[in-house]
Amino acid sequence: MTDPAPGSTLLDLVAVMDRLRSPGGCPWDAQQTHASLLPYLVEESYEVVDAVENGTREELRDELGDVLLQVVFHARVAQEDAEQPFDIDDVAAALVAKLERRHPHVFAGEAVAEDLQAGWDAIKATEKRRDSVLDGIPLQLPALARADKVLGRLQRNGLDTPADPEEGLTEEHVGAELLALVRRARAAGVDPEAALRGATRALEVDARRAEAASEHVSGR
Repeated sequence: MTDPAPGSTLLDLVAVMDRLRSPGGCPWDAQQTHASLLPYLVEESYEVVDAVENGTREELRDELGDVLLQVVFHARVAQEDAEQPFDIDDVAAALVAKLERRHPHVFAGEAVAEDLQAGWDAIKATEKRRDSVLDGIPLQLPALARADKVLGRLQRNGLDTPADPEEGLTEEHVGAELLALVRRARAAGVDPEAALRGATRALEVDARRAEAASEHVSGR
């Protein structure tokens, strides 16, 4: 007897989700919408982070399962949409196509680029028809994660100058400095999350203006 192919159990998950959502299934599951499920998706994502950083392998497995449930749940809800339905196969097919498109050095026989990240950014810009390198960064990200994302995009595209690496700077040192900054903000009555969001927004405005000016000069 041969072992089942990897991924075959996903069909069981899809079937279970279908039963829960269908008439005669679970009333709570049947009432859910994309919007009502969002808090669970966010919570489960953070629980995966916690499991990676602090949990056991068993806990990580379970938390990844909870995130997978959210994907299957959203796909099942989308399947019922009257105007633009799609199902889990459509989700998987789009993902497969995206992965193959974004890895031409693996699937299309192209040479490996010296800067893979720059190549991915260029492919994504073509796919999304973005007007700015900053397009597509979720506003809902926590302030620190969003600031890091914005700086990364700007620096890769020459719109922000990276700081010189500080010798001996460690994760523990950075954490202590950030904690000290939050402590000073609290003492001054300043919301550190709001302050960082404001500073990041100002940086984005300046960067978008620089982009627009560059496109005007180049005649694009």
